[in-house]
Amino acid sequence: MYVIDSPIGPLGVVVEGDTVVNVRFAARPGPSGDHPALSELKSYFAGELTDFTVPFELRGGSDFERAVWAQIAAIPYGEMITYGAIATALGDPGAARAVGTACNHNPIPVIVPCHRVVGAGNKMVGFGGGIDRKRKLLELEARVALARAWG
Repeated sequence: MYVIDSPIGPLGVVVEGDTVVNVRFAARPGPSGDHPALSELKSYFAGELTDFTVPFELRGGSDFERAVWAQIAAIPYGEMITYGAIATALGDPGAARAVGTACNHNPIPVIVPCHRVVGAGNKMVGFGGGIDRKRKLLELEARVALARAWG
């Protein structure tokens, strides 16, 4: 596991070859390194990267969780969607809480952007990394998206 410093605290990044298999919040100090995933994460936090290209593999999870993670992976940079909207897209409008649980089990946060999923009315609720981290990630993306839109 590599560890990088970020504006949301140290992140542990587990890779197998070129593929990211896990990202962990609040990682203990550990080895840094030279890996494309680390470079992309640093560029993301610097506001230079809006689309990750590093290969990743979402391991484990139930069929429902994997379906939620696929929906999350498709959320564009700087945008948000509600737990309920994902539940509806998956054919079960009453499953918003289950979507939240699946988001919490996302093994590759930031790269698979579960921070872009919000509560009804765009309320800032729930996040495995804590609401403060979620807010910082959304604020970073909003600043970058506005700067790019306004040139």
